[in-house]
This record gives sequence, C-alpha cells and structure tokens, in this order.
Amino acid sequence: MADIKQIGDYKLGKLLNEGKTKQIYDLPNNPGYVLLLNKDRISAHNGVRVHDLEGKAEISNKTNAKVFELLNIAGVKTAFVKLASDNAFIARKCEMVPIEWVTRRLATGSFLKRNPGIQEGLRFCPPKQETFFKDDANDDPQWSEEQIVAAKFKVNNLLITQDEVDIMRQTTILVFEILERAWTEKNCALIDMKIEFGVDENGEILVADVIDSDSWRLWPSGDKRLMVDKQVYRNLTTVTSKDLETVKRNFQWVHDQLSEILPKNDHLVVIIMGSPSDKEHCQKIAKHCNELGLNTEMRVSSAHKVTKGTLQIMSEYEGIIKNLVFITVAGRSNGLGPVLSGNTSYPVINCPPIKSDTMNIDLWSSINLPSGLGCSTVIYPEAAALNAAQILGLSNFMIWSRLRVKMINNLISLKKADKELRGVKEA
Repeated sequence: MADIKQIGDYKLGKLLNEGKTKQIYDLPNNPGYVLLLNKDRISAHNGVRVHDLEGKAEISNKTNAKVFELLNIAGVKTAFVKLASDNAFIARKCEMVPIEWVTRRLATGSFLKRNPGIQEGLRFCPPKQETFFKDDANDDPQWSEEQIVAAKFKVNNLLITQDEVDIMRQTTILVFEILERAWTEKNCALIDMKIEFGVDENGEILVADVIDSDSWRLWPSGDKRLMVDKQVYRNLTTVTSKDLETVKRNFQWVHDQLSEILPKNDHLVVIIMGSPSDKEHCQKIAKHCNELGLNTEMRVSSAHKVTKGTLQIMSEYEGIIKNLVFITVAGRSNGLGPVLSGNTSYPVINCPPIKSDTMNIDLWSSINLPSGLGCSTVIYPEAAALNAAQILGLSNFMIWSRLRVKMINNLISLKKADKELRGVKEA
C-alpha cells in the first residue's frame, strides 16, 4: 500500500504492524490509541492462498464495527472505539496475546480432522473452547491451557497466569454466545468463531483485533450448504474472478444482515409503590434496572385503598406492551403484589421495603400467598432488577447479554481480589 500520512481526522504515525489483511498505525496526536487500516485482500491457509478483492476492506471494516458495537453495548470490555473512515477504525492501543481463542457450537472443519470418529454436526453444550498459538510457520498449532500458562507470556507487563487464562476463556465463550443469540434474530446459526485478546497500558484484558466474516462460520437457517463466510473461499479448488465476486457478495450480505440486528426496546418494568414513602426504595430498584438496560416507569397506587385504580394502571400497561414485568413495593400488609398477580398473566415481583424491627411481619405478608398466585418475592432492590432482567432476557438477546457480562465482571473482580490477597500473603 502507498505511504499514508492521514486518514480522516487522524494523522498517522509509525506503522506498528502489518498483516495479510490489515495495517496498524500509531496515532501521535491520540496517545493510547491506534488506527487499524483494512486491505482489499483475502487470504486463507495461513497465507498460502491470497487474492486481491476490491471492496473487501470497506465491508470488513463496517462488519467489524457492527460486531464490536453490539459487544460494547452489552458491556464487554473491548479495544474498539469507533470508525475512522470507510476502511479504518480506531482502537485502544494494546499488546496482543499470541493466542487465537476458538469457540465451537457444532463439530465441523478442522475439528473433525483432529478428532477422527466424531460425526459432523455434533452439538457442544456448553460450547467447546480451543486455543491455538499464533505461529504461521507451524500452521498455528493447538495449545492446551497448561502450555499457555507454562509459556509465561508477559504482555504489557501483565504475566499471563491461570487467572488470566480463565478470564479469557470465559470471555471467549461469552462473546460467542452473545453473537450466537444476535444471529438467531436473523435465523442464522453461528457455528464457530475465533477472537484475540490484547492488554492495554493499564493491564486490562480486552477483546481486540478484528471480528468479521474472516472470523466465523455462519450458516443461514442452520444449513451448511448456505454458508456465507470465508469457508466458501477456503473450499475453492481454483479461484476465478467470478468466485471472488461470490465471496464478496456473501460478505456484503453478512454485513447487511448484521446491520439490521438492533437491540430491542420493546419491554418495560413498571415499579408500583403502595405509598409515596416508598419512593427511595423504588429509585434504588430503578437504578439497578437502568444499569441492566431495562426501561422503567414508577407509579403510586394502593391495592387496599384504591383497588380499581390499581387494576386500571395494570390494564393500561397490558394494553400497550407485550414484554412487561411488574415490581411491587409495599410494606406492612402487602396486598399490592398478590392483587396484581391474581389479575394479570404477566410476571409480578414483590420487593417490600423491609425494616429491621418489622421484618418478619412485612416479609410474611408477601410470601404467604393464597393458592393460585405466582408472584415471587425478593428483599433487595438489585435482586428485583436482576429477576426482571432474567425474565425479559428470555426474549431479548441484549438484556440476556448484559446479564452474562455481569457474571464475567463478577469473575474478573473476584480473580483480581484473590490475586491481590495472595500478593499480600506472599509479601
């Protein structure tokens, strides 16, 4: 590629790295960030097969941006920042971990060659995760986790131990499952995919590099014969200009479909308090709901004092939205949750504002329900929000994704705390 000084608003510095399909430039005016420039090239078999493919750079760049946009919205820690031009994007500067992390839902491709006797299409539950050391000269050999730990990689001053391997493994599976659910929105099966990780200057592990049609197997309607990923290119015995146009058309189709996968905004959590004095408790619930990306509204109504009004509020929401959860907040004698539960087919979650001196009485009125009622009871605002998110996440992949990210963040926090504690003991 010709010497490039600037792309969009970004002045380019030193060429930090160049691969078969991209270049990475330092950004002297933007410390801590780099620019990744895609090439109009496609390769396979570790560079044994390489062809120019006009327009691929733009398609890959926009596909990658959409993938990382979904991951960032879900809360996954990634290096991707934003698009810089049609064929380039900005990312946080990282030193890369020299491992490819592969997740498989179905047995196919190289897995079958390495595991003779297994039938193609065997479904892995949970997804199978594999690791490969990045070494083109030796065809990227498969490594065990023990080999990764034994290598004692030091990446941006972070030693890769079993803790870091655990975090990357769980994050790899998380990324796969988020994108798998996203592609289900378009009736496409994500069969397998690879990702890579980088470590930034703060020692934080980030999903980095590129995720596009070079990175996965994608079968529309779950039918291998309809594959639209780079495997089409890999499978060619000879490569004609017509073949390359087919590959490019497939890549464009993938981008177009991915662009239509948007987080749904078709849900609502209605927090109903029995008294204005419960407002502070309800605000805590709403805060936790908002952190999970849930839409919320708060209302005041007493099932004891204005039963018809309470049922009218319930009916209003039932008539305007399908994905609906009620959270009821009432202390002392809790009639609010049971009354709603007895008159709606939507989920009702009791979250009474428990006070230490009347805890047994307040809690008993929420859990000692008449037969035929199905409302659940929790006592912490965060638990109410999580319960609502679990219900709504059944039909909303982004809410489900945020819950899964929360699980990963819990893992990372505990790993860090444990590491710090062991460091204190060792000192």
